[in-house]
Amino acid sequence: MAFNTFYNEILTDHNMHPGNKHKIEDPTYELEGVNPSCGDDIVLQLKVSDDDTIEDAAFVGDGCAISQASADMMCDLIKGQKKEEALRLGDIFLRMIKGEASQEEIDELDEAGCLVDISHMPARVKCAVLGWHTLDEIFKKNS
Repeated sequence: MAFNTFYNEILTDHNMHPGNKHKIEDPTYELEGVNPSCGDDIVLQLKVSDDDTIEDAAFVGDGCAISQASADMMCDLIKGQKKEEALRLGDIFLRMIKGEASQEEIDELDEAGCLVDISHMPARVKCAVLGWHTLDEIFKKNS
């Protein structure tokens, strides 16, 4: 029960007070991610330095609490990381949602690890992974 309370507090906080839901001036990369099954829609923006460090990450858009909170947590986690590390964290997140990540890996996700039980809610999986898939696509399209 304590985990459910923790999960709800983190999710609610990131949904109601997203610190990364704004536009970045002159982003290096920008890509829209859409979940057609429920209407979640975000535009992820990244400012990346010449040495592949993510200097800033933000998003704008609309969607359910899970999609918005997950994108906000992802932005918190990847700021200051190198591109390769951000992609590695994204891989851990996606494996966590599939039930394939170790507890040590989940711990690396910081607050985003609270979404571990989304795997038991199939209708919400696409909501949780929208930002993370968009991050992956940004780097695939720009590599």
